[in-house]
Amino acid sequence: MFQKAPSLPQRSAAAVLVLLLAGCDIPGLGPDPRIVQREAEAKAIGGACRHALRGLEDCYTLNPKSSKAAVFAGWKDMDGYMRENKIEGTPSMLGQADKPGKAAREDAIETEPRDLRSANSARRS
Repeated sequence: MFQKAPSLPQRSAAAVLVLLLAGCDIPGLGPDPRIVQREAEAKAIGGACRHALRGLEDCYTLNPKSSKAAVFAGWKDMDGYMRENKIEGTPSMLGQADKPGKAAREDAIETEPRDLRSANSARRS
């Protein structure tokens, strides 16, 4: 009726086996590196949006493929860091490029290649 307790060599072998398996890195049990990379990239995007004084909604709109939770986590982390260290954000230059005036645009339009223009001006002189 009573079972015999494992002997000392059996217990030692079991303990050694458990210790050996504890140090193993079994493939497929850890997180997928691609997912970890995407999450880190989304957090970086959120931090960059906060530093650029961009709102979360704008950040979500500009990065629709990024995880909203990770973007928010990065934004929140950067917000705390900036407040703690009294860092002012840098306004984003996206969509705020100076538009050249009409005269500058006319000069920029090329009707002839540059080599032909210089050759034509040399012939006229």
